[in-house]
Amino acid sequence: MNSDQNVGASAAARRERRIVFALSVLAAIHVFIYCAAFPLFNIVDEIAHFDLVVKYCQQGVPRGMGALSDESLNYIVLFSTVEYSEDPTNFPGGKFPPPLWTQPMAKILPTLLAEKKYGRTRLDYEATQPPLYYELAAIWWRLGHWCGMHDSLLPYWLRFLNVLLVPALVWIGFWTAKLVFPEHSFVRLSVPALLAFMPQSVFYSISNDILSPICFGLAFICLFHLWRAETPGVWLGVMTGLALTASFLNKVTNLPMVAVSGIFIMVKVWKLARDGKLVPSLPSLAALFVCSAIPAAIWIVWCKTEYGDFTGSALKTEAFGWTAKPFNQWWHHPIFTPWGVWTFLSGNLSTFWQGEMRWHNKTMLLPGTDFLFTALSLVMLVPALPAIVRPASPNVAPWQCQALRLGLAGFVAGLGFSALLSLTYDFHDFYYPSRDFPYFTSGRLLLGALVPVLLILAYGMDRLLDRFGNLAKFVALGSIILMMLVLEIATDYPVFCSPYNLFHLL
Repeated sequence: MNSDQNVGASAAARRERRIVFALSVLAAIHVFIYCAAFPLFNIVDEIAHFDLVVKYCQQGVPRGMGALSDESLNYIVLFSTVEYSEDPTNFPGGKFPPPLWTQPMAKILPTLLAEKKYGRTRLDYEATQPPLYYELAAIWWRLGHWCGMHDSLLPYWLRFLNVLLVPALVWIGFWTAKLVFPEHSFVRLSVPALLAFMPQSVFYSISNDILSPICFGLAFICLFHLWRAETPGVWLGVMTGLALTASFLNKVTNLPMVAVSGIFIMVKVWKLARDGKLVPSLPSLAALFVCSAIPAAIWIVWCKTEYGDFTGSALKTEAFGWTAKPFNQWWHHPIFTPWGVWTFLSGNLSTFWQGEMRWHNKTMLLPGTDFLFTALSLVMLVPALPAIVRPASPNVAPWQCQALRLGLAGFVAGLGFSALLSLTYDFHDFYYPSRDFPYFTSGRLLLGALVPVLLILAYGMDRLLDRFGNLAKFVALGSIILMMLVLEIATDYPVFCSPYNLFHLL
């Protein structure tokens, strides 16, 4: 490459970084607006996650599944809303009551005391979740205290941690795409662009789900470097181990992706042994093992000691009233029918993009959007499959194929885990999943694989439109982003009118 080409490549790289910086700023604005627009304590477990953050500030890791704390109840009772779970027609005049915090204390004190008394009977069913997100959020909560935040601003401050995390995710998406497809400018820019405008409601909630794509996204980058390294170094082993254990210590449902990563590492070890490079690689592999296994083992031992099983899940399922089904009853599940497969797959793919928010006790999804996002995912996936399935694919390097395989395998493993949970439990009269709807269709449980999945879909769209040139590709990308924004605005506009949101609190 001559000097003029070097200058041109350097200018193009700077231009790309400026675009990604602009996308990260837009992502921060996008997340901030919707974090503020949604009233506090949505019904996607936000109360439980918030209470757990407060408990981590007070006492560290909980030693059991206790009731909601008094401090968190002070916020929950005063600033929560029934708009998520109730229909306005259930109230006089078809209108929700005004927020408690707008009324005189003497008038609302009996209600506050009664609600707090009831709240003390509610268990925090997220108490056995791994600690990573809650430790980070507890630090952020203390910082808010130090900055003078108080009353309703503190819970919103916790949500605004996402204003930092989602732009970081945009950059992780860009770095991942640049590493795997350095020659495809469309793929490099489309992954961060999709992340910046994705209408995923987890981005607007207090939830440990928000950290999963960051942790496993970093693990994916480290695994990619590990695969390409002829003799991996110690620091690469350290970083890979820490990223993998962070994924596990953030949310138990990331375990299938971590397990797939373990298989990926074993294949790499086999390749090193075959090529006679295993001995020089042992320090790196030892560092990887120590940094991943020891923190994970400490948490597993804690769960067994304090919660009675190795993941703490038994306490949660017991609190929900779920019971294990005999193995011979698994096969009667409707997931083994064509309609059941579609219900499970479309439910997970749709909520993977949009989330699971409810408003006025109705799912916040416009008719047909579940089909639209499912079809979009499949249409973008199919052109990428040849590079994933074939042992060797034209115009794609073997290491690029391996990256795509790892990403798809992680997502499929997570999807299979949700299917397994759907099969193994009798949900009785629980509201979701239930006997009438015995499916785990929570796409947020798969968000650990968000970056590699978007990488696959972006590559698929690149292949699909390759004959039409870059202009057509970016027009298609812009159309998808515009569609997501329009659908999100049309779906979520009612929350902006809520008297309970931050815009009305200030």
